[in-house]
Amino acid sequence: MTKIFRFETAHALHGYHGACRHVHGHSYQLHVTVRAEEPDSYFPAPGMLIDFKELKRMVNEAVVSRLDHTLVVSSAYLQANPDLPSEENVLVMTAEPSAENLLLFIRDALRHQLPAGITLAALKLFETADSYAEWVL
Repeated sequence: MTKIFRFETAHALHGYHGACRHVHGHSYQLHVTVRAEEPDSYFPAPGMLIDFKELKRMVNEAVVSRLDHTLVVSSAYLQANPDLPSEENVLVMTAEPSAENLLLFIRDALRHQLPAGITLAALKLFETADSYAEWVL
């Protein structure tokens, strides 16, 4: 099963020579897919792998609340740009916050949030309407 989330995040890529080296933002769309072992029959009552509301709560707490309306930069970017204002909505990563690395950050944040028997199967992070990074178990 898959649930889709949307959030607004700004980032900048240190060491990149194109326009993305500057602080800029995206309207991200995140697809979170979870799975369980295939049942022998139908899922028992209430017939769900996991309630969509519960998955939404977990992803919002572990990921969206940390990234939405946040500036994400690497420690290298911060070191090279010490004049960056110190704001409460700045998240500093050890890696560059590319779509690929944000996806791994999201994977790590979600892996331990899921109930027993349910695993993260795939993540897809759209940075623009036609560009995305994907992680599949």
